[in-house]
Amino acid sequence: MSEAIKHECGIVLLRLLQPLDYYVEKYGSPFWGLNKLYLLMQKQHNRGQDGAGIAAIKFNQKEGLHYINRQRSNSSTPIRDCFTPVYDQLQQIADNRPYLLKDIPWLKENLPFVSELFLGHLRYGTYGKNDISTVHPFIINNTWMSRSIVVAGNFNLTNSDELFADLVALGQHPIETGDTITLLETIANHVNKANDDLYKYYKAQGLNKFDISRQIQKHIDIQKILQGASQKWDGGYVFAGMLGHGDAFVLRDPSGIRPAFYYQNEEMVVVASERPAIQTAFDLEAQSIKEIPQGNALIIKRDGEISLKTCNPPLTNKSCSFERIYFSRGTDQDIYKERKALGAYLMPYILQSINNDLKHTIFSYIPNTALVAFNGLIDALRQHGNAIKKKRLLEEKENLTPDLIEDILSYMPRFEQIAVKDAKLRTFITQDNQRDEMVTHIYDITYGTIEKDMDNLVVLDDSIVRGTTLKQSIIRMLHRLHPRKLIIASSAPQIRYPDCYGIDMSRLGDFVAFQAAIALLKETHQEQIIDEVYRKAKEQENYPKEKIANYVKDIYALFTYEQISRKIAELILPEDIDTPLDIIYNSVDDLHKACPQHQGDWYFTGNYPTPGGFKVLNRSFINYIENRQERAW
Repeated sequence: MSEAIKHECGIVLLRLLQPLDYYVEKYGSPFWGLNKLYLLMQKQHNRGQDGAGIAAIKFNQKEGLHYINRQRSNSSTPIRDCFTPVYDQLQQIADNRPYLLKDIPWLKENLPFVSELFLGHLRYGTYGKNDISTVHPFIINNTWMSRSIVVAGNFNLTNSDELFADLVALGQHPIETGDTITLLETIANHVNKANDDLYKYYKAQGLNKFDISRQIQKHIDIQKILQGASQKWDGGYVFAGMLGHGDAFVLRDPSGIRPAFYYQNEEMVVVASERPAIQTAFDLEAQSIKEIPQGNALIIKRDGEISLKTCNPPLTNKSCSFERIYFSRGTDQDIYKERKALGAYLMPYILQSINNDLKHTIFSYIPNTALVAFNGLIDALRQHGNAIKKKRLLEEKENLTPDLIEDILSYMPRFEQIAVKDAKLRTFITQDNQRDEMVTHIYDITYGTIEKDMDNLVVLDDSIVRGTTLKQSIIRMLHRLHPRKLIIASSAPQIRYPDCYGIDMSRLGDFVAFQAAIALLKETHQEQIIDEVYRKAKEQENYPKEKIANYVKDIYALFTYEQISRKIAELILPEDIDTPLDIIYNSVDDLHKACPQHQGDWYFTGNYPTPGGFKVLNRSFINYIENRQERAW
């Protein structure tokens, strides 16, 4: 994706199932769990550039000592800055008193993060401030261990305003309205209620307070807590939590929008947002790692009991297809195949655009994350070229000469690395015209790779969202090579609708596909459709989210996919550049063929998986018409 789009956060939950002495004896270190947490977070660093946090819970800690530790950072190197202070302390012990490295009781009493239960979080701030107060994990401390809560998640809720109102109705006075704090307080309410109910039950049986506390820790029902807390949640989420006494959970939304993978053996159980992170950290085959089913929670009790429990009835699977196109790392074996398929499906559209002239066409890609899809396009083009060559050889077999053979064999795709991003270039200038000029130079081009005014140039991108980087930078840069024709191909379909489940794509007017549809309506003197959609949107502005319909689809309805793509090409081609430009997108059908198990396509189709999505879309359109530059939820 040549445009910077903030997106999904990442989580790690790791529970050691053996006493810490076990890891000292087998692996030679009491910090085996901490080391694995670090590796799991590093292998998901793509999911959080704005901050990172770690928390851990010690089991059987003496009264009067800390049993919850937390470290957070919002620096430019947040993972390193979370772990460095911890490892520095450990290194001092190793250097000065190495005999203590096998003294588990001493280590637990004197060093943080010598623990049995770990939670890690990587933050991408899709909205709002990025100071340390917004970095997960969040903690509610209580002198009763079973009431202390540590949480972190990868989520966006569309109805945090409703949940906030519910808290107020209970008599609370929340100090923030954001969905993270609202979720935390909602869970805390149900944790406290579960504690209160059990306290009353065991008190009636005559137990003293000390014994009641131990019984609560043993019998508190995590499934019931999560069922009650998440009953009204509308959005995409993977929510992880730990109670102070050692119970832990990871809850996934009913549509499976956000990803969560887990693995367990006799030594540990681990949950992460991406499967390859678990594979790498523990040297596992992909088949041994499972997904948490949608609407389910993986619950790990303090005594080591592990179970999957349904907390919300599963809905139709709508796992995020953008995870497959771009957000997740391409090292996952299935994602790698899917991205290659997306590239391959572009081939017929590209061949049509270049009139099948492979001899005079150069293929490349921007940015580096588009490489896997580009490899798929290369494979498809090679197969196509081989089929053409085979056919011609058979047709000309009676007339073959060395020159003819050479001519036939020369029909093959040509690939070059056209653009290289200059990672060190920063644009300090704030004036728009001067800054745009500097942005033009973020990429370096490879001169001499195409024949001026003779070769077509095809460049593959992950997706085209706003089109601003293409217009301000990439097209101008590529124009310096003077191609006969420039083709920008997107492995994703046209992005037509806002996201509200974790991706920073909330303002409808920013999308170049929407701009193109609006421009076509105005050019064809059909502005009344815009007015009608606005009227309908305003009519349902205060409807319950369950009754809101998608009328924004009418903005696109009168035009073909190709018409909108052509208009996009007109919009993003700078006025002073005369190189012909084609913009090509994969179709939604091609996306579903490439990623058949991941049907979440609302940003392309407007088919939102939850009622809150339609409410957000409706508000986003109203904001566009009324020129309100604000969040739609």
